[in-house]
Amino acid sequence: MLAVKLITEGLGLGFLLYLICALGIRGGAIRMVHLYDQKVQDRVVKLGLATRESIRKRGILFRSLCLPGYLVYVTVCVYIVNGARGFIAGFLQSFAILSIMNLIDRLLIDEYWVGHTKAWIIPGTEDLMPYITAEDKKRKWLMGTLGMALISAVLSGAMALIALIAVHQ
Repeated sequence: MLAVKLITEGLGLGFLLYLICALGIRGGAIRMVHLYDQKVQDRVVKLGLATRESIRKRGILFRSLCLPGYLVYVTVCVYIVNGARGFIAGFLQSFAILSIMNLIDRLLIDEYWVGHTKAWIIPGTEDLMPYITAEDKKRKWLMGTLGMALISAVLSGAMALIALIAVHQ
């Protein structure tokens, strides 16, 4: 039964990521140019569609919403909904949820949505497509997997430490 919960929670987190992206490109993919390769960002600045500062600010806003949102969502799912106790159980559940979200990001968002639809095309940058190259995909798979493991370890370590402190009070 736990496996079904974890899959459902991972799909839920993936859906939240999709919603963030959908809201982000509402009004044009230019609003999410901070997620694109530097060549695309440079072209957008050259064309006058955005400034380096506006790209930087949107990137900070995106990261400042997503990372804490992921942490809160995963913490609630793993420790409150699923009742995980200890580092190992917390790590494995966190990693499962985040890995499912990573799969959704890589396969549905990057590969299909960005790679095979017109939703993410920024006018004037079409010659720079594909926006996510084979090399980018390899790097994103590796960094996504390592990043999810690191986030899971830090989150689980923090929760195990909090539990240990609470027991000794």
